Amino acid sequence: MDLQEDSQRTADISGIRGGTTGQARDRIEEFSLRLLRLARDTIIVNMRFMDVAVNKLPVRKKEGLYSVASDNGCFYYDPGYVLKRYTEDPAAVTRMYLHSILHHVFNHSFGYGTLKEDIWDLACDIAVENMIMEFNLPAFLLTDDDRRQIKLKGIKKGTERMTAEAIYRYLLVNPLAGSDMVEYGELFFQDRHVYWKEPERLEISQNDWKKISERIKADIRTFSKNSGHSESLLKNLEEATKERYDYKKILERFFVTGEELSVSEDEFDYIYYTYGLSRYKNMPLIEPLEFRDVNKIREFAIVLDTSASCRGDIIRSFLKRTYEILRASENFFRKINIHIIQSDNEVQEDTKIETQADFDAFIKRGKLIGYGGTDFRPAISYVDKLVEDGEFVNFKGLIYFTDGYGIYPQKAPDYDCMFAFLREDDRKPETPWWAIPVVLSGEELQAPSSAAETGVSE
Repeated sequence: MDLQEDSQRTADISGIRGGTTGQARDRIEEFSLRLLRLARDTIIVNMRFMDVAVNKLPVRKKEGLYSVASDNGCFYYDPGYVLKRYTEDPAAVTRMYLHSILHHVFNHSFGYGTLKEDIWDLACDIAVENMIMEFNLPAFLLTDDDRRQIKLKGIKKGTERMTAEAIYRYLLVNPLAGSDMVEYGELFFQDRHVYWKEPERLEISQNDWKKISERIKADIRTFSKNSGHSESLLKNLEEATKERYDYKKILERFFVTGEELSVSEDEFDYIYYTYGLSRYKNMPLIEPLEFRDVNKIREFAIVLDTSASCRGDIIRSFLKRTYEILRASENFFRKINIHIIQSDNEVQEDTKIETQADFDAFIKRGKLIGYGGTDFRPAISYVDKLVEDGEFVNFKGLIYFTDGYGIYPQKAPDYDCMFAFLREDDRKPETPWWAIPVVLSGEELQAPSSAAETGVSE
């Protein structure tokens, strides 16, 4: 039974709106709740693997919302709005409910504040709407989907996969004009994202939703009879369930505790100090502690894979994000020793960074050199030689930014060696046991702000 058949059997819309104001409101609330319950059943019948996700997002009335929304724990709805959407298109209620559930299955609401919100909102809506239309199930299709399909053609040509993350990167590189942004936003809109900004409302943790996503992915691979209909869903689930890394925390692995000349406010007791001054004039009872331990960048190496398979804009984003983290408070030592090494199948250039001014100059005027083949051995051998020659005193290790398509040394180096990959890729060579593999996301490399624009050229 679909929603239209059910409405014909239970009530006529004009009859629902009739009667006194109170009676009409009660009827609208009753009918809208009935529509949502039937929408829930429709989703489960047509997509059995979604049963756990649907049950994790029960409906809750929210008058004055003038739309629908969710916060990882509930699906909120305005009864009048639900009825309005139903009168426009009987499948709209099911579409809204499924659309909102999929946002959380794909982890769209977590980390919302770290991205450009208007672009991320649109990217998430486009990814979900595209996936629903690809299933081509009549219960979820709207009468104006042809308009959406036309708009999707250009985006599909410019992205490898139709995930929110990939679409977001596409829209950053290919920004929409103001009027186009409004048009796309209205066309792909199904729910409001107002509660994504409030972490305290996220009743179900990211870990819980990730487990739900893992289960859905397993069910699809086991039971789906038509893999073509599941292609976009699987790609979005892979994005939602992959291991994520905080590059700032990764870089902290290379921080070295050192001693810096400064007053330790935490350990200095002003009560005894001032008492001594008042009692004995110029004789404080306790001298201030002049030294404190802080985490400071001391010595490590960054190797940039400048082979032909690595895009220059990605390398620049990595450098820009690294720069932003290093120049943050107490992370930059008074004198540092960082080597930024460019290498493809041989070491092309080594830039020594001893001060923030050195890094500023490299960021603004540096040039990327290389674009040959990829071999990790020359750069690691070069760093080995630097260590052997005494260039480093407190060397913490090496960060190698690459796409992973290279030749690894057979022997493990005597220091930590982290390989930072931009994306998961099953086709790249297997990472050796001694290497620390980390997959960074394009969003993670988008620095929140920058005092110095990345001027590194090719």
